Amino acid sequence: MDKDDLISTAHALADAARASVLPHFRRAGLSADNKEAAGFDPVTEGDRAAERAMRAILETRRPDDGILGEEYGRVDGTSGLTWVLDPIDGTRGFLSGTPTWGVLISVADASGPLYGLIDQPYIGERFEGGFGRARVVGPRGEAPLAVRGGRPLDEAILFSTFPELGSAPEADAFRAVSQKARLTRFGMDCYAYALIAAGQIDLVIESGLQPYDIHAPIAVIEAAGGIVTDWQGNPAHHGGRAIAAAAREQHEAALEILSRIP
Repeated sequence: MDKDDLISTAHALADAARASVLPHFRRAGLSADNKEAAGFDPVTEGDRAAERAMRAILETRRPDDGILGEEYGRVDGTSGLTWVLDPIDGTRGFLSGTPTWGVLISVADASGPLYGLIDQPYIGERFEGGFGRARVVGPRGEAPLAVRGGRPLDEAILFSTFPELGSAPEADAFRAVSQKARLTRFGMDCYAYALIAAGQIDLVIESGLQPYDIHAPIAVIEAAGGIVTDWQGNPAHHGGRAIAAAAREQHEAALEILSRIP
């Protein structure tokens, strides 16, 4: 495994995604197709263009690797490595003009993500984790990533994307955690995970995730010293329910409540 090549490839993908998606952001008349008949799951040409650009690079630089992307599905590889891509995590935010969406890029083997990037093109922030790296590069320069450390749940800041989280039992479990936390905020998409790695918040709790939603956040948060599991304390890289925590104290306190849901 050539770690340097994997890292440079990931950054090339992020650069290409930035160039593809930014012309669509806050563009007058931006439209979206709905991928979900029973609700609203939007996809824009920005999503599609960014994933096409990333796949084109991988076909040239890493043709033996697999690819799993939100918009164009899975391509099996022969190397044992798979690139997991979400060209715009937070398309609802993208449509709304909020800079809380991001490009998620990770490379994984059978055990889960090895390295990942959370990239926010409009702000110009790139959060990196894995292969001995944990850093953010942005408008204020480069800084190491490190979680904020342990604290009681009643001092914790909690994030989730949607107030109407999952099924009724899942929503009840989330509310039980939220009622114990000091502060709960919503609507940050993948940027909330970046904030855990940056030492700003304590917990992100979500359900209904796909692998491409969580692979890059796992890599970045774990590199910064945090924890990501499912609601039973097991690996979360297959998607579904996830809890990301800044330290074991917050993780265990929230998990004690969430794990009651079968």
